[in-house]
Amino acid sequence: MQISSLTLAECKGKRVWMPEKIVRDVVHDVIAFRMEVPVDRLLFDLINAAEMQRLRRIRQLGLTSLAYPGADHSRYSHSLGVMETTRRMLSQLELDFRIDPYQRTVCLAAALLHDLGHGPFSHVFERVSGIEHEAVTCRMILDPSGEVHRLLVNHHPSLPHDITEMLCHRPRSFLSDVISSQLDADRFDYLLRDNLMTGSRYGDYDLNWLLHALAVDTVGNRLVVHAKGVSAIEAFLQSRYHMYRNVYFHKVVRTAEGMVRLVLQRAKRLAVQGRLIWPAPEDAVHSALLGRQLTLQQFTDLDDVSVLHCFKQWAGESDAVLARLCRGLLYRRLYKVIELPVDLSRAETDTLLMKVRDVVAGSGGDPDYDLFYDEPADTPYDLAEGEERGEGEHVRQIAVLDEQGKVVPFATLSSLPAALNRQLFFRRVHVADAYEVLAKQVVK
Repeated sequence: MQISSLTLAECKGKRVWMPEKIVRDVVHDVIAFRMEVPVDRLLFDLINAAEMQRLRRIRQLGLTSLAYPGADHSRYSHSLGVMETTRRMLSQLELDFRIDPYQRTVCLAAALLHDLGHGPFSHVFERVSGIEHEAVTCRMILDPSGEVHRLLVNHHPSLPHDITEMLCHRPRSFLSDVISSQLDADRFDYLLRDNLMTGSRYGDYDLNWLLHALAVDTVGNRLVVHAKGVSAIEAFLQSRYHMYRNVYFHKVVRTAEGMVRLVLQRAKRLAVQGRLIWPAPEDAVHSALLGRQLTLQQFTDLDDVSVLHCFKQWAGESDAVLARLCRGLLYRRLYKVIELPVDLSRAETDTLLMKVRDVVAGSGGDPDYDLFYDEPADTPYDLAEGEERGEGEHVRQIAVLDEQGKVVPFATLSSLPAALNRQLFFRRVHVADAYEVLAKQVVK
């Protein structure tokens, strides 16, 4: 909700009322924009741009609402939260370190726009289409035909370029760490927001104390945490662990995500074969499934609403596989979950999966669409310091400034990260209801 108000300020020695815009947020309560402050005016104009408003139609957690009915919040509200969290982080750092005003503007705008190119249904759509949201975000910011680009250039001609450079960690700095790292504004906000909206009560942590412990390592030009904040980091990682275990890796959530992937893969196959009757070939969904580069207008039209509408149309399709999967998602007729032993070797797991596929195929099913295998790829904490993650980005552990003034990796001070990662591993087979009994007999 946006509210217009006036705030009392000093102007040439006189107290005057200045216009202010306020957004009431479930996590941060009041997000205020002082309209006489140029950066605040820019940020407020950006949130009302068409490309940002599209994020209202992208759910932050995809189909998690099938397990947690309240989890219908959008990437728009999350983006606002990341911007506000970035404000707080920068304000804390500025107590002991001068931040260039222009670089501060770049960082705040990057925080607000970081998810601009996100596709429908969280990360599932991009895995099928091959459209990477980070690349699309940068392309949208740099596109001269876009409203976001126009607003940025009007504020400063170099702003679009400098924002995309910061989003890509070119160069890596403490400001780019604020935007994307293992201790960034993105994670700070989505943990609190997802925790609140799911009602899970697993993801709460002490953000205020964690922000208070932040500092800048001037030698390494990176974000660090004072030694007094180690316990706050541990609490933060524990909240990530609990959210992964109870929300992001919830059986229903993972089943729904897998079925969405199967729907999109089936639709893509039909589109490649020229057998996908609806939507039309020039439609954004159709083009995205084929991996075509979308125009800015096409991508602005690509959201959860347009894909869900496809699901409704495909539920009546002549292709029985596509129709059945879509009806399952629309009416919550989800695949059954069978847990596999986690102590099996990879070869033993592959052998077991092949037996499940064989029994499904032998009973008249299609093992490519009537079942899928699932194990986690994400973890609460990445221990791979220095490992490349593409786009020139390298993983960096959370850095702690110890009592002797030395910067050390957090994992050397706490055994918690490795322990949490080990506890989250699972192996699951998700199978259509008709083949659940047969699959269980194989797995026993």
